[in-house]
Amino acid sequence: MSEPEPEAPRAPEEAAPEEQLAFDVAEFPGGIHGALEAVLMVVDEPVTTAALASALEQPVADVATALAELEDGYAEQNRGFTLREVGGGWRMYSRHEYAPVVERFVLDGQQARLTQASLETLAVIAYRQPVSRSRVAAVRGVNVDGVVRTLLTRGLIEEVGHDEESTATLYGTTSYFLERLGLQSLEDLPALAPYLPEVDVLDEIAEGGRG
Repeated sequence: MSEPEPEAPRAPEEAAPEEQLAFDVAEFPGGIHGALEAVLMVVDEPVTTAALASALEQPVADVATALAELEDGYAEQNRGFTLREVGGGWRMYSRHEYAPVVERFVLDGQQARLTQASLETLAVIAYRQPVSRSRVAAVRGVNVDGVVRTLLTRGLIEEVGHDEESTATLYGTTSYFLERLGLQSLEDLPALAPYLPEVDVLDEIAEGGRG
């Protein structure tokens, strides 16, 4: 009885195909330029070319070229905004020629009455300062990013530091806030603080909201 022939060596398994990209910027209506504009419209501070390239999954060189083309295009079209690289990052800015219009709008906004949402947010910051946006949101039960920006623009609150554990920005009221309320100090505020949750409770609420 003949011995069975040895099995032929198996071919190595083919490598798994590379993970497909979540998207291709070339398929967007505006291509890489439109994708860059979409990202730049939502940033709060300058973002680097490398970070933009990572977000768009594009080569840094291609992103740098597209940014320069956007900047030149806005200038040629005399748009009211421009794209500038400041401190190593890119961000949209109002063009300096339109400063009088922007100033007029901001100053007019200073005289407008605060909305109920702004008043509630301002009250929480006044009584719980220094406090982060997440803690303010925990009290109000809604996102307060837009309201905080409004209060910052009005000069009623300001950044007063960062939380040591979370590094979150902390906010407090300004001297202008006291002036507008006719107060000498925060100690002159009405006794409303006892009706607001303590800081540790705010943390629990905030954590629960992120779960």
